[in-house]
Amino acid sequence: MLSAGIVGLPNVGKSTLFNAVTRTHKAPAENYPFCTIDPNVGVVTVPDSRLETIVEISRSKKITPTAIEFVDIAGLVKGASAGEGLGNQFLHHIREVEAIVQVVRCFENPDVHHVSATIDPVRDIEVINTELVLADLASLQKRRDRIQKQLHAGEKAAIIENAIIEKLLAHLDRAKPAVTAELTPEEKAVARGFFLLTSKPTIFACNVAESDLATVAGGGDPGIQGVDAVIPAGVTAPGYNAAKRIAAVEDYARHHFATEAIMISAQIESELVDLGEDEAAQYLRGLGVEDSGVHALIRAVYHLLGLRTLFTTGEKETRAWTIHAGDKAPTAAGAIHSDFERGFIAAETIHYDDLAALGSFAKAREAGKLRLEGKDYVVQDGDVIFFRFNV
Repeated sequence: MLSAGIVGLPNVGKSTLFNAVTRTHKAPAENYPFCTIDPNVGVVTVPDSRLETIVEISRSKKITPTAIEFVDIAGLVKGASAGEGLGNQFLHHIREVEAIVQVVRCFENPDVHHVSATIDPVRDIEVINTELVLADLASLQKRRDRIQKQLHAGEKAAIIENAIIEKLLAHLDRAKPAVTAELTPEEKAVARGFFLLTSKPTIFACNVAESDLATVAGGGDPGIQGVDAVIPAGVTAPGYNAAKRIAAVEDYARHHFATEAIMISAQIESELVDLGEDEAAQYLRGLGVEDSGVHALIRAVYHLLGLRTLFTTGEKETRAWTIHAGDKAPTAAGAIHSDFERGFIAAETIHYDDLAALGSFAKAREAGKLRLEGKDYVVQDGDVIFFRFNV
């Protein structure tokens, strides 16, 4: 199972977010640096409203969603790349995950200490990015030193590897993460073996206060896009500071990481852990929101990991299966059982959108939307499939 590491400076809400997404009290969330030392690990189901619709159509007795793994990693401080704080442990644990959720503090709370004393999420991102870049620079320089003999001997593999290292070193020297380096598919395949920290896909979680969530999230997003245009200069409105910070993080994420930022309120969601689904929904509506942002974050991380979902369904069970983007039908069948892949014949397929619109498999068949796909078919996210096989 692929995993995403939750990282950030101390006291930005990492452990609170971990408890929220895993719906547990597994991670201690205290008001001091390095509360988390050994990483906490939790398996998280991926929210997917499509399952409920398919269950209604098939009248399934059981429903099984997909899942991913989240890891709560110790807070990083300036100098971590040189071993400061829990730097060595922090960097080691990041190497073990496939994607990064960087939590940035956008909330104000005088009772929760910030290591830099002030709230500035972009500055915090740059502190972490700098440490990861420095660690990657050191790693690449050591790798370059190790291949010098092969390079001087004219070994083709060493020459190719060295050229990629030089390209990445120049990119990192400009404080840019390796994930945004312009490499060919062949170069990327080689670079994956370098296990660089900044090569991991990253998403940013803007952690806001409970009092800011409804204000910032509501009203068709005016609080985030063009906030200065809707609030006069010198006037402070509820959620204004949070909106400004989120806008800054969104801009930074887009231009420096080619990624997105998701607004969440980890504190609100952690308070919902012990509530039932209906009670939690009622609590959120009382705050003027439909979601604290955690569900959107989980779905975003799932896609960030390059994962997609196919569905199988019947009276016994409707189930979501995890596949990788670009998987062809036999490989996707193998996610269910190796025999399905080994004896693959065809995939009877309909996309969820067509099935939901038509309301039944019988109507889908009449409309010609239920089709047979062969071995070269690339399975799409949301495909509902019945695999035909023979072993």
